[in-house]
Amino acid sequence: MKNLWSLSKRELASYFATPVAYVFIVIFLLLAGFLTFQVGGFYQREQADLVPFFTWHPWLYLFLVPAVTMRLWAEERKTGTIELLMTLPITLPQAILGKFLAAWLFALVALVLTFPIWITVNALGDPDNGAIAAGYFGSFLMAGGFLAIGSATSAITRNQVIAFVLSVVICFAFLLASFPGFTEFFEGWAPEVISEAIGSFSFSTHFDAISKGVLDLRDLVFFGSVIAFFLFLNALILEAKKAE
Repeated sequence: MKNLWSLSKRELASYFATPVAYVFIVIFLLLAGFLTFQVGGFYQREQADLVPFFTWHPWLYLFLVPAVTMRLWAEERKTGTIELLMTLPITLPQAILGKFLAAWLFALVALVLTFPIWITVNALGDPDNGAIAAGYFGSFLMAGGFLAIGSATSAITRNQVIAFVLSVVICFAFLLASFPGFTEFFEGWAPEVISEAIGSFSFSTHFDAISKGVLDLRDLVFFGSVIAFFLFLNALILEAKKAE
């Protein structure tokens, strides 16, 4: 556990050692504010909630999270430091989990820094802060899902751009899973149970339920399962690369 925490702290510190982390956070905050107040019509709605804020989170994460994760393993493999990492007194699962936790904590920092939006809605009305807290929690879980996918795709290649594109494509598929046009494509030739199963993999559907203040065990298990599956896939990919 000590080694895991040490690696996570080292990785988290490395984010802030370059301007990339600050650029990511600034872009995230600016886009979150713009989409909430301008595109989402926060003031025009005249409702004391953060629905316009949380509505855009899946799409913010779609591009910004892969930009963070594309370097996780691709850079290690390109520079050859992955061999050095493996010589440390840590196991491969610890290394994967340590890097993932550092990225997840970094995403949490960016999410926490949106607190002025929460202050604004409380200053203007009397919102359901329980639902808002659930929305933040759901957003954090969804970010973890995106990060796990990005971590796995980063392990596939040494090229960060390819890792970014792969991550965006896979994450986009998870977002589209519940869209009518996407599910209707399968309804034409596949049994209804298959189209419903595909729709159940939608990040948007599970996040929307949590952001409304409904903490259903199925939604929590879904995000937990996605994170666990892609971290496990991450380990399989790295093991396969070691054998090359």
